[in-house]
Amino acid sequence: AEAQRCSAVPAGQALFTSLLNFRHSAPAKAELSEAWQGIEQLAAHERSHYPLVVNVDDVGDAFVLTVQALESVDGAQVCRLLATALEQLAQALQHAPGTPLQQLTCLAPAERELVVHGFNASRRDYPREHAVHTLFGAHAALCPAALAVVHGDRQYSYAQLDQHANRLAHHLLALGVQPGDRVALLLPRSFDLLAAQLAASKCAAVYVPLDSNAPAERQAFMIADSQARVLLTYSSEHQVGQALRVELDQLALERCPAHSPGVPASAESAAYIMYTSGSTGTPKGVQVPHRAIVRLVVNNGFAEFSNQDRVAFASNPAFDASTLEVWAPLLNGGTLVVIDQHQVLSRQALRDTLLQQEVSVLWLTAGLFQQFADDLLPALARLRYLMVGGDVLDPAVIARVLRDGAPKHLLNGYGPTEATTFSTTHEIREVGEGSIPIGKPIGNSRCYVLDARRQPLPVGAVGELYIGGDGVALGYLGQPQLTAERFLDDPFSPQPGARMYRSGDLVSWQADGTLRYLGRADQQIKLRGFRIELGEIEARLAECAGIREAAVVLREDEPGDKRLVAYFTASAGAPAIAELHARLQGQLPDYMLPA
Repeated sequence: AEAQRCSAVPAGQALFTSLLNFRHSAPAKAELSEAWQGIEQLAAHERSHYPLVVNVDDVGDAFVLTVQALESVDGAQVCRLLATALEQLAQALQHAPGTPLQQLTCLAPAERELVVHGFNASRRDYPREHAVHTLFGAHAALCPAALAVVHGDRQYSYAQLDQHANRLAHHLLALGVQPGDRVALLLPRSFDLLAAQLAASKCAAVYVPLDSNAPAERQAFMIADSQARVLLTYSSEHQVGQALRVELDQLALERCPAHSPGVPASAESAAYIMYTSGSTGTPKGVQVPHRAIVRLVVNNGFAEFSNQDRVAFASNPAFDASTLEVWAPLLNGGTLVVIDQHQVLSRQALRDTLLQQEVSVLWLTAGLFQQFADDLLPALARLRYLMVGGDVLDPAVIARVLRDGAPKHLLNGYGPTEATTFSTTHEIREVGEGSIPIGKPIGNSRCYVLDARRQPLPVGAVGELYIGGDGVALGYLGQPQLTAERFLDDPFSPQPGARMYRSGDLVSWQADGTLRYLGRADQQIKLRGFRIELGEIEARLAECAGIREAAVVLREDEPGDKRLVAYFTASAGAPAIAELHARLQGQLPDYMLPA
């Protein structure tokens, strides 16, 4: 108590979070014999002021382990882990004393099997050998008159979308587009955007969606970095980059053939490149293969998309939520409902559109969901699947939706761009204590909770999440060193040549095989669903004249009000804040600008 008073630790908080007591006690041999005879039946209930206490009682030629723990900590599990570690240590000292200590484990074989393979029993059949345009073409041939796209009062059948994409593909081939070439897309959510994605795929090329709201300098960087051969856009868009500009609203495609060009494309090749924030100061392009997209939307283990579904397309095409929104309907014979930006940003307009268009599948970022939930309740109740994610969910909002506007299935989805939209999902049926889990691996995905030595950790232990399986991307475009750091050989997978992605997210397994998200191991943050590397903002700020040092943090001074705040030191006279904002606005999208 006196130490606590002298410390800076508040009185209500434990001075230590864990204690290890090693106690010498050597009873008479008869007493010791009696103690060991009854040790299997011995059980006691004690109290401690600390979350975790481990007592080692040295009784001469043996010792006894006692663990006292909070209810949230499995004391028996801690005992088992300690016992396994000590058994391994004793065996190594006796038989192989030269063994490096870090090769010992606290996981018994059965528990290692559980966390490495038991929780990852996610194998499911899906058409992994087919490119996305091949699967789309099969639906177009089977049901040509079926409704593929709805945009306001305009409707397009599978045959219309397929033939338009074929004509555009023939035009791109005539322009010299080769397999593996990149085709940049500066287009809003629209029929033309969907046709452009399909057309690039039919050429065995790679589409690169650009954020139309991003600064021109950032768009130009992505065009140059991806070495895009062609830019597909509208005449109303500003001139950007050096790629050959093709304005779709000025293009007459009637003379181009309506049949598929028939260019072979491997399911292992890149379908698209999507840019994410980069810690070194520049965005990095993630190369996502066809098979990763197909495994996300076909027999995926978390949502049974069908030809009856009407899926909302409400995400920015340059963010990977759009991967699910576009391909879930088009690869399952369903209908894609395009929702314009002004509708997405208006509670009433979004609710009315969802109801009028009879949308059955909706994906929302956690931020937008929590802002709009109360106003969207009538529409949410009509949904078959509501998927939310991209940030920590507010249990109070979830509870209101479950009570007053519950969809048939409410899913918390988690996954980085490098693992193709979703790696885990959790169906929320009720709100318990603590944070909402991010769930279990989806079909053909694998998750590992590893320590600093990349060794599996037991249930309950906090470690870094590594993601394996068929959703793992091919790596970062033109960044072999960064790719080697984040994309690693998967030593736990039974599949030859398997890779895993080091996510930087801190998680822990729960006893039921679900994962709980516990924060980041680095500077990456999520704000309103956007993934941001604080290092990228700091690098851009440090380039401004007069800035010597810069640091950016995410602050939440009031619950729910998250803001980016930048701190800096000036070399000679502080630059005007307005000047700094103006400089950053030309380089960073709005969601990355410090408040």
